[in-house]
Amino acid sequence: MRDMTRRSVLAAAGTAGLLFTTEGMAQAEGRVRRAASAAGARTTTVGPRKDRVQLTLPKPTGPWRIGTTSLHLIDRSRRDPWVLPSSPRELMVSLWYPAANTHGLRRAPWLPPAATETYRHETGRDLRTSLANVDFPVTRAWQDAPVEARRHGHPVVLFSPGLSTMRAMGTALVEDLAAHGYLVVTIDHTHEASIVEFPGGRLELGRNPDKKAALRVRQDDTRFVLNELELLNAGRNPDAEGRRLPHGLRGALDLSRTGMFGHSIGGDTAAGTMAQDRRILAGADLDGSINGSVADTGLDRPFLLMSNSTHGRHNDPSWARFWSHLRGWRLELRLRDSAHQTYTDMSPLAQQLERALPLPPQVVAALTDSIGTIDADRAVAAQRAYLRAFFDLHLRRRGDHLLSGPSPRYPDIEFVR
Repeated sequence: MRDMTRRSVLAAAGTAGLLFTTEGMAQAEGRVRRAASAAGARTTTVGPRKDRVQLTLPKPTGPWRIGTTSLHLIDRSRRDPWVLPSSPRELMVSLWYPAANTHGLRRAPWLPPAATETYRHETGRDLRTSLANVDFPVTRAWQDAPVEARRHGHPVVLFSPGLSTMRAMGTALVEDLAAHGYLVVTIDHTHEASIVEFPGGRLELGRNPDKKAALRVRQDDTRFVLNELELLNAGRNPDAEGRRLPHGLRGALDLSRTGMFGHSIGGDTAAGTMAQDRRILAGADLDGSINGSVADTGLDRPFLLMSNSTHGRHNDPSWARFWSHLRGWRLELRLRDSAHQTYTDMSPLAQQLERALPLPPQVVAALTDSIGTIDADRAVAAQRAYLRAFFDLHLRRRGDHLLSGPSPRYPDIEFVR
C-alpha cells in the first residue's frame, strides 16, 4: 500500500476527482488492464443490497424523464498527440436528453463495467480502505431511451470536465439540465482523462499530459464534437461501430442554441473554444483559471464565472484579465464554504463515503480540503439553479431574476461585483 500523505491525497483529489490518481499509471497499466479484463464479464450493481454501501447522486429537479446514450467518435483528420505510434484521435461522448418513453429500459450506470472496477480499485487504495462493498451510483437516466420530440429540437449544452477527470464527474449537473429540456453532451478527452472505456471494455488511461498542450487538444476535440453533432442531427450515425442509436435523435438538437460549460480546465476549454467557434453562444467556467489567449482577447458573448470560496478575480490574474476583456453579458459568482472539487460529483460521493466508511483522519482532512465544508446537497442545488438560469436566459431568452442579485433560496451564492 502506498504511503498516502495528506499532500499526496489532496493532489490526487485535485487532479482527477474522487482520489483517482494518474501518477504512476504507466507502471500500473498492466495491473489495471488485467483487473479491467476480469471485470468485463461482470454486471454492474444497480441497486442496494444488505451490508453494502450504495452511493447516490441528488435527484434532478426538472419535469422530464432522462435518456442517455454514448457515442464512439473517431476524428480521422487528426492524429492523437498522446500516443505512439500515432493513430486517429478517438473520443467517447455521452448524450443526455429528455426521454419520450422509458418502459422496459434500465437505468445507466455512472461508469461502465470495466471502468467501474478499475476506479474502485484505485480509489480504495488511495482512501486506504476497501471499496468492495461500495456500489457506485446508478444514474437517473434510462439507457438508449427514445428522445422526446420537440418541433425545433432541444437547446444543446456541451460539458468538458477538469484536468485528468472523467466526463462522469459532471453527472449531477448534467442530469438536471437534461431534466429541464436540454440536450447535454459530455466529452471524455482520451489519454488525459483518468479512465476512458471504449466499446468492448477497452480502457485508455490517463498519461498526465502538459496542461497547455492539453488545452489545445481539448479545444480541437470540442470543435470536432460540434461537427459530429451536426451530422447526427441530419440523420447520420457518427458512431464508429455503427451502433443503433436511440429513436428520435434526428432533428432533436437545436444547434442554433448551443452553450458550453466546464469545470477547471474544462471551463478554460469552454472560453477558448468560444473564441474560435461562434457556434457556441454562451459559456460558463466552474472554478477554472483562463490559461489561453482568450484571457487577453475576451469574448463578445455571455459568460459566467463561478468560483470556490477562496478563488476569484481578486487573486487570479487570469480571471481579472479575462473579465476586463469580456464585451458581452458577464457575471461572477462565488460559492461559500466550497473548494475546487465541490463543482464535481466528488462532493456528494465523498461526503457519503466519509459517513459510511472508517477513513483515516488524514484522508478525511484531504477530502475536506478538496470539497470544502458546504453540505453537498446544498452545493449541488445552488450550482444547478444558477447554471440553468444562465442557459435559460441566453439560450431560451427566459429570465427569472435569479441572476439579478442574491437570493434567499440560495444563501451560499455570493455575487461578486
